[in-house]
Amino acid sequence: MAKVTVGLDAELVVEVMVLSGASSPQDAVELVVRDYIARGHRTEERTESGGGSARISAPQPLEPPQG
Repeated sequence: MAKVTVGLDAELVVEVMVLSGASSPQDAVELVVRDYIARGHRTEERTESGGGSARISAPQPLEPPQG
């Protein structure tokens, strides 16, 4: 696979490293990009399943346990 070099703001990369738990800037940015792509694929699968008529319902409010 071809490699690409991208210049990013150091503060942005440090924040990504902290949030992702990665120990290197390269790994942190790669994790974020891979997650972004995976989310896109999951969204496509959700919207395309069921012949396009599938709807995602709003979450129902939690009711307190009765007892």
